[in-house]
Amino acid sequence: MAISGLIITFNEEKMIGKCIDSLFKICDEVIVVDSLSTDRTVEIAKKKGAIVVLQKFLGDGPQRSHGLPFCKNDWILNLDADEFLDSDAEEFILNKKYLEGNFDAFSFRVKNFLGDKLIDFAGWYPDYKVRFFNKKTSRPSDSKVHQVIVTKNEKKIPVHILHYGWESIEQIVTKKNQYSDWHAKELFDQGKRITPLKPFTNGIVAFIRCYFFKKGLLNGIDGLSFSMIQGFFSYMKYAKLLKHQKGCS
Repeated sequence: MAISGLIITFNEEKMIGKCIDSLFKICDEVIVVDSLSTDRTVEIAKKKGAIVVLQKFLGDGPQRSHGLPFCKNDWILNLDADEFLDSDAEEFILNKKYLEGNFDAFSFRVKNFLGDKLIDFAGWYPDYKVRFFNKKTSRPSDSKVHQVIVTKNEKKIPVHILHYGWESIEQIVTKKNQYSDWHAKELFDQGKRITPLKPFTNGIVAFIRCYFFKKGLLNGIDGLSFSMIQGFFSYMKYAKLLKHQKGCS
């Protein structure tokens, strides 16, 4: 059964070629929805044989949904530009194991890397994400931040996607801070309202969960750092939501 690869991009010249190569091991076409990159992303994608669709960024979920009509196949393998299939995921798809049963979407484990170091502690693994789905029965959510696939019949599979998203702690903090901006605005627009205590309690709970219950404590300074990052993200998301509330009061 034919499969379409789908990637959304913005200034991903460093990784996009490798991502497209990974998809072409599985897919007979690759669609790149590019948010008007200013680097060589589009040039590289076209040279690698991908079909490029230019679209100003609509948000995480809507941007992926925009690409679906350009995909000629029902089954979609949707990776981020800094993600690649591990060998076990390639085997799962190539052997057509996804056709066993009546499942509409499959959630794979994500291995997150800082440089070449696997982050398999502090709640960062296993990080399940749906990256493979049937567009007839499943779709990306309308969420502009950290979208999920809306589906009725999902199955978790212990195969892996490799995510090389950061080269430094500073990059992680910067990206998490940006996500907290987007997430807080989205929550506010959805009508979410909180008490002034919410940022503090959520930040503390997130840190305790990651550090004490998700193996952060067993991984030295890295475990402490990544647990604090998770607590920071949770705190900042709600602190910024609180700021939106005060701005409209």
